[in-house]
Amino acid sequence: MWLPIAGLTIGAIIGSIFTFIIPVSVASYLSIAVLAAMDSIFGGIKSIMNDKFDSTIFISGFFFNAILAALLAFIGDNLGMDIYLAAVVAFGIRIFNNLGYIRRQFIHRIRQRKAQKNQPNSDIKKEISYTKLDSNIFPAANLEFPPPNDEEMEGDQ
Repeated sequence: MWLPIAGLTIGAIIGSIFTFIIPVSVASYLSIAVLAAMDSIFGGIKSIMNDKFDSTIFISGFFFNAILAALLAFIGDNLGMDIYLAAVVAFGIRIFNNLGYIRRQFIHRIRQRKAQKNQPNSDIKKEISYTKLDSNIFPAANLEFPPPNDEEMEGDQ
């Protein structure tokens, strides 16, 4: 967890020390490439939360999406069309969808932790709470009770 924070800190320090001026002629291409890269990053976070993360897919998608988006914006400019607007809309929608999913997952996990802290370590209560969160069926239907022993059966007769 400390490695991304250290990378962001070092990047911010380097960015504040060295000034780099982006030419106006390539600013729109770079902005689309950054938007595509952000989409890949949030998609990677979403796949981590789904336990489906693959670093090869992430890295190839990160660079391929950024280069393709910048290339499409360049071709659109040469044709006299504003294709970059379509890329902005598409990547914007994907980013907000991914952020919405990530937010819902964090809230769900926080609620699960609070529910577990408020309940004693009872397996039955945990099974009921997971059943209510994971499905819309009656929670008691999924509980498995051990068969009664002979002593319990004698008391009922």
